Amino acid sequence: MNKSDLIDAMAAHAGITKAAAKLALESFLENVEGTLKKGGRVSLVGFGSWSVSSRAAREGRNPQTGKTIKIAAKNVVKFKAGAELEGAVNK
Repeated sequence: MNKSDLIDAMAAHAGITKAAAKLALESFLENVEGTLKKGGRVSLVGFGSWSVSSRAAREGRNPQTGKTIKIAAKNVVKFKAGAELEGAVNK
């Protein structure tokens, strides 16, 4: 399912227009992104939670040449599925 499929499904399920569903989805995504940018955590009980973790700089290898390369430190987004979502997927 891609973004437009999700918008169509949301509109049909909620009985709203596709424009309203698109606006709702974009608002949700912007709010999650904004919270994560500030270092916060977004938690939807039963569904899952998103958080930001720092990954330290490290050395790696270029698989084509075998040369050692430096990999810069960066922040990464983590998602942990909630119990209800895991249960629904594993039925």
